[in-house]
Amino acid sequence: MSKIGALVAYKSKPAKVVSATMHKYEITFSDGTSQKVREKDFRFIHPEFNTINQNCPDVDASILSDLDAESLPLQEITEWLFDDFTPQSAWYVYLMSEDSLYFYWNKDLLILRTPEQIQSIKNQRKDKALEQESLNRCIKNLENNLFDGEDIFWINEVEQVALNQSKHSKVMSALSIENSPENAHSLLLNINYWSEFNNPYPQRNKIYPDADLEFDAVKLDRKDLTHLTCLAIDNSYSSDADDAISIDGDRIWVHIADVASFVEIDSELDIFARKRVSNLYLPDQIFHMLPPRLSEACSLGANDVSNAISIGFVLNEFEVHDIQIYLSEIKVTKMSYEVADEEINSNKTLASLNKIAIAHKAHRDTNGAIQLNLPNTDIKLKDSKVHIFPQTVSESRSLVSEMMILAGRVIAEFSVENSISMPYLSQEPGNFSDEVIKNINNLSPLFRKEAARGFNRSKLSVKHSLHSGLGLEAYLRVTSPMRRYLDLLVQQQLVRFLNKSDLLNDSDIKERIKVVNASVSKVNKATRQSVEHFRCLYFKQNKQWEGEGVIVEVKGQKASVLIPELAMITQVKFKSKVELEEEIKLKVISSNLFERSIDFKPL
Repeated sequence: MSKIGALVAYKSKPAKVVSATMHKYEITFSDGTSQKVREKDFRFIHPEFNTINQNCPDVDASILSDLDAESLPLQEITEWLFDDFTPQSAWYVYLMSEDSLYFYWNKDLLILRTPEQIQSIKNQRKDKALEQESLNRCIKNLENNLFDGEDIFWINEVEQVALNQSKHSKVMSALSIENSPENAHSLLLNINYWSEFNNPYPQRNKIYPDADLEFDAVKLDRKDLTHLTCLAIDNSYSSDADDAISIDGDRIWVHIADVASFVEIDSELDIFARKRVSNLYLPDQIFHMLPPRLSEACSLGANDVSNAISIGFVLNEFEVHDIQIYLSEIKVTKMSYEVADEEINSNKTLASLNKIAIAHKAHRDTNGAIQLNLPNTDIKLKDSKVHIFPQTVSESRSLVSEMMILAGRVIAEFSVENSISMPYLSQEPGNFSDEVIKNINNLSPLFRKEAARGFNRSKLSVKHSLHSGLGLEAYLRVTSPMRRYLDLLVQQQLVRFLNKSDLLNDSDIKERIKVVNASVSKVNKATRQSVEHFRCLYFKQNKQWEGEGVIVEVKGQKASVLIPELAMITQVKFKSKVELEEEIKLKVISSNLFERSIDFKPL
């Protein structure tokens, strides 16, 4: 049949076929334009062309449900619905096929939908219309920085973007807002759905609330060491004590909370802790590696008698001798750093251990240990106020730190001697200038910054090697099994060794190191971003802040300025030339919460 003069549909538009060649047809449109197309690119509607009305009337298509057919040609459906097959009625049927409620194309036939399919489509369209109505309402509210209960569905979408749980929010796209966590955060703040205290960074980094997993302790034979005076020295506000120290004649003891008795290797608790990596201490909250109930049960001093892993050794000419490791029972006296500082010379146990700690620290220094004592702060949210405190250095803190380092050294040497696979921590020697080495204990802010750049990253390995920063030939972190997974892993290996049970091998330890390395970056990122968030909030609450800074790097008109009281380095633009190590006064001028940026100007 000749198609010249026929009504056809091309890209949903009515057109008339005016001529044909071997491979193409020329068609014209109502606006007078024409185009040459292939036959497969248009759909034949009617042999004749007339001016077409594009507005399809409401048609009762229920009659088609009575037909005993699954498919029909366009002409037959047109005759059933309109009684006559004209260009206009045929075009109406074509428009209905484009809508596809009652039928749809399959090659040259129209497939009829069942009544059930038709009703399902109608329901879907109704739901979609209601959804669009709801979306439009929410858009209008958000344009005025408002929301109400009916908008919560769409606000939750925005929240998922803010928490990096989703990449798309319909309402953000409708408002022409780029779908980014920062923009979503800003929107939620603007409408007061989130307060400035909301911290999205743990969830953005896939760190979720604590798990309340079940646990039971394995009953083990223990050595009675309750005759020892065991001191657990910690912050006055700390409730969970990981470690305690004591001395008995020339034997030094470091006692570590026994967590391994509760956390079997590859148990649900162990796998959760492995993925968690460590406790996450943020200004507004703590994410625990282990259930808080378990930490309370393990904490030294929580009961009259505490279960511990006790490490005893003799230090002779700075060589470790006669290592004894026991599953033990001890009696613990808790003591704050402040009280320990007051009693460090009068308390016999403290005085003896402090003398050993000072000597061992000096010995490590002669072996190349480097400690920079960079300024550091604690940021805490309390009663809706952000507080920034300088981290204090005291004799008792140095004592405890050195005892923990010594315990790590002892367990590393014990593990090497007994061929126990462990996650050793090492660090290659750094690259420091002669000026830094010469003045290592009295560095200016500039040289402390330079020295910090000189350190190599520490590494985890099943092979022990030098930890240059600590000045030790082998080292393990061992004293925080409630807070750090690798400390728990070391303890699990020790307990198995003491009980003559099967040990994890190098391959097992490597696999765990791999998991930890993959997870630790997100923990560090969540910590850094949370600290930046609350530091910004601190300046929003202290808009008149002024303070001292030191120039540590100059690049043109900009300089890096160390602000010691805040333990932060910031970029500041200067109108006049500044010199390295020059002390300046600064004033805060702005703080952007969702971008975590703070701007200062020199005074």
